Amino acid sequence: MIEVRQLTRKFGNLTALNAVSFNVERGTVFGFVGQNGAGKTTTFNILATLLPPTSGDAFINGYSVVHQPKEVRKQIGYMPDFFGVYDHLKVEEYLDFFGSCFGILPNERKKLIPQLLELVNLTDKKNTYVDLLSRGMKQRLCLARALVHDPEVLILDEPASGLDPKARSEVKDIIRELKLMGKTILISSHILPELAEMSDEIGIIEKGKLVMKGSVSEIRKQLSGEKVIEVKMNGQLEEAIRFFEDDPFVTSVVKNEGNKQFIFTYKGTDEQQIQLLRSAVLKGLPITSFYERERNLERVFIDIMKEVEKDEAIQ
Repeated sequence: MIEVRQLTRKFGNLTALNAVSFNVERGTVFGFVGQNGAGKTTTFNILATLLPPTSGDAFINGYSVVHQPKEVRKQIGYMPDFFGVYDHLKVEEYLDFFGSCFGILPNERKKLIPQLLELVNLTDKKNTYVDLLSRGMKQRLCLARALVHDPEVLILDEPASGLDPKARSEVKDIIRELKLMGKTILISSHILPELAEMSDEIGIIEKGKLVMKGSVSEIRKQLSGEKVIEVKMNGQLEEAIRFFEDDPFVTSVVKNEGNKQFIFTYKGTDEQQIQLLRSAVLKGLPITSFYERERNLERVFIDIMKEVEKDEAIQ
């Protein structure tokens, strides 16, 4: 559905994008994460046909953003990170205006607008002036505007930026609903955990380069060779600790005082981990829980940035 090929954009001597390539499958949510200035908005502006690339190309549903921009615009709904609104229009009038811009007939707009307002939870605000809406409501109205022509692809540049927790939750719920409707969604943020909640895949961009791509679990595994595993026991705690300490792939064991549990770091493969648990059970150790702790996503993101800086220093 979305294919990005060696996308490069230069502003004078500054390279904002450096040969970025990735694909997004139809009906999936792709999270594009990076620090401010990493190249997220530049990528989205090119995909929305608002900015030409210096080199490379991208394709939306088979149409080139370089050679077929008019066709691309029919395929996408674009929500920028900063957008203007017409303050002297009411919410319903605002959507009606944009519907007319897309050539939607008046009778069709009368049916469409109530559906959009219901989707973004603004039905009770249809007669409210846009400038009286809260920031979260304006974000949802802009999302409705991006949907007015029923595009197959949504490009959302930091849609939850600057919102309070309740408003962010509302935007996330709408995005999940849009995914269920079969939309292909490309969404950016500088907060990795925020994207991880709703994305099928994550792409991490730093200084104009795509440094990592995959599911959240795949990114964790790519970054770290060590796992942190928590074990809960129903007795024989000290014997269990000695057993795991003897394994060559266990690097440290830490007992939780006052609890029947301990954690250890592990460098073995998944198959070796399975064998370790099997051996512990065959030994008769009363294990009630054995699971891998997920690494804190903020920590993962920081570690990725450190790895990028190391590679640049070596080069």
